[in-house]
Amino acid sequence: MAPAAPIVIDHLDRRTSGRSLIMGIVNVTPDSFSDGGDHAEAGPAVAHAEQLIAEGADIIDIGGESTRPGAAEVDAETEAARVIPAVKALAAATRTLISVDTYKASVADMALMAGAHIVNDVWGLQREPEIARVAGAHGAAVIASHWERETYSPATILDAMKRFFDRSIALARGAGIPDHRIVLDPGIGFGKGLAENLLILDRIDEIVALGFPVLLGVSRKRFIGEITGREPKQRLAGTLATNVLAAAKGVSSFRVHDVAAHRDALAVTDAILSSREPQ
Repeated sequence: MAPAAPIVIDHLDRRTSGRSLIMGIVNVTPDSFSDGGDHAEAGPAVAHAEQLIAEGADIIDIGGESTRPGAAEVDAETEAARVIPAVKALAAATRTLISVDTYKASVADMALMAGAHIVNDVWGLQREPEIARVAGAHGAAVIASHWERETYSPATILDAMKRFFDRSIALARGAGIPDHRIVLDPGIGFGKGLAENLLILDRIDEIVALGFPVLLGVSRKRFIGEITGREPKQRLAGTLATNVLAAAKGVSSFRVHDVAAHRDALAVTDAILSSREPQ
């Protein structure tokens, strides 16, 4: 039998992958805003992940702590007990990239030892800066999301995000993580109101222009409900519209619940973008 192909984590930018990448969401939590409790055990979580992979997911993101507004924080032991069995089982079952959604260095370390490849930190490596060293030691990629305890107006949010990302990038580089394994996420909905979210999405090309792959996570989020009046599981159309526009502005990857619909929508978007004459 031929050896399995190595897992590649160096094509997280659409400029190298040649297409939009899809990250499928697997929450092993009892209280996530959209799917809390749906896949809270390792067995259902892995089955759901395999379904998302069959639908076209390039990455599976496994999270053990809800970050919805008002959710209670959990300690590292509780989070690890939720996440590690699912990561280990999925790593044994697939060659798909696995991301662990955590800001805790100890949980990231255990998940990477269990078979994860990417650390997805909603606090941009700044809540527990040791997490950057952990990722670097494992040769992992990192996703640094923007989330600060301060609040900003639409007039100041982009400049604040760029300063925040400067700090995140410095932490990652200081841990030996190469630039092509550093992904930026604007953190839509994290400490931001509707006006800030819409402005960031309209000007997302400014974050792309920083030169790093950008991931966007807007799937089923509150701002879509504020605009459409839809409940979380009814927000697919709004999510698709947002992500297609973002792809046209250079965003590389998309964290979503509904993989199959996004695979089709982004395949068409990518085809249109690739048909443009070179400038």
